Amino acid sequence: MITFEKFKLDNGLIVILHEDESTPLATVNILYKVGSRNEDPGKTGFAHLFEHLMFGGSKHVSDYDIPIQESGGDNNAFTNNDITNFYNVLPGENLETALWLEADRMLYLNIDQKALDVQKKVVLEEFNETSINLPYGNLWHVLSDTAYKKHPYRWPTIGMKKEHIANAGLEDVADFFQENYNPNNAILVITGRQDIETTRNLVNKWFGEIPQGPEVVHNISTEPDQQGLRKRLLSDDVPADAIYMAFHMPGRLHKDFAAVDLLSDILSGGRSSRFYKKLLKGTTVFSNIQAYVTGTMDPGLFVIEAKLMDNATVDEARVLIWNELELLIMEKEEEHELQKVKNGLISSISFSEVSVINKAINLAYFEMLGDASMINRQEEEYNQVTTDDIQRVAKQIFRKENCSEVIYLKKEEELSLKV
Repeated sequence: MITFEKFKLDNGLIVILHEDESTPLATVNILYKVGSRNEDPGKTGFAHLFEHLMFGGSKHVSDYDIPIQESGGDNNAFTNNDITNFYNVLPGENLETALWLEADRMLYLNIDQKALDVQKKVVLEEFNETSINLPYGNLWHVLSDTAYKKHPYRWPTIGMKKEHIANAGLEDVADFFQENYNPNNAILVITGRQDIETTRNLVNKWFGEIPQGPEVVHNISTEPDQQGLRKRLLSDDVPADAIYMAFHMPGRLHKDFAAVDLLSDILSGGRSSRFYKKLLKGTTVFSNIQAYVTGTMDPGLFVIEAKLMDNATVDEARVLIWNELELLIMEKEEEHELQKVKNGLISSISFSEVSVINKAINLAYFEMLGDASMINRQEEEYNQVTTDDIQRVAKQIFRKENCSEVIYLKKEEELSLKV
């Protein structure tokens, strides 16, 4: 059980405090409720760009890293479809340094042409390295665009096109910042070594006077039900042929999310999983195969990805994968096998929450979803899943008309071969 105090400042900032005397460290984590799903389709990649811009300096801080490092700490950030998250871990007696830094960039971020040009260059280089030059690097551009036709999950966090970042103007990014990076669109979580009353006063000192921003309203398009199998075939400079299958699945708050999450572990959660025993070790077709869920706030994707051995064909790989999916639909999972998967997943969750960083990030995330106390109901959520639930969600998800398939073939092969 993770105990915490929660309150809201007059400017709308939600604050969560969790004291942990077992560690000398504290984590100051701030989550902004903006990710790639909140972007304009013609100006994508802005949330990720701001992850970089937020380290470019503010009114009273020219280099964000130096004060944190001089305080004996470290910091980092990440952006995904739904959120942008910044975290600082440092000795508990120095947590005020992190509060000062986070407040300063929330109120006084340095957004000028020089800073923008520097970070645009960094992001464009990252785009090249991860999405263009890397084998299979364009996967999420292709797979997202194939699976989604209306919802903004149809582009990856780094952006739909390089041009959207290259053409981003100062006024564009300033507007995006003013709309999204405000106390009323943020959740501040502090975990670890602290005195709660002292921390409460420090939060008020540094954040209490920051003005509330405009009300944030995003009209997110609902993705219509997929009506038929979608396929994309790519000939690319990749080391091995590969097949990716993406099935639409419920969002994180749906009652069936836990069952679908467990389903992915049944298929590929370690050496006792179905894919490992029957496909990876039981055939000579696959060099790697795994299944996972995107876990997004809105309805996401259940993804199966497989790399093939040189002598294997995409056609036989596809048949073998569908055979395993159809077995889950036709035959109920054994109770003891499901319990084993539950135990592994729950242990993983429990172990991860020993870390003050993970506790801070997860408390912020669950509060963004609507209730930070959900962090204490995860075990119950998974334990309530039955073998009937597993079979039911498998039937709902693993349908050809619900599948988007992306195939990579090595460039020297003709597209007509191995399919």
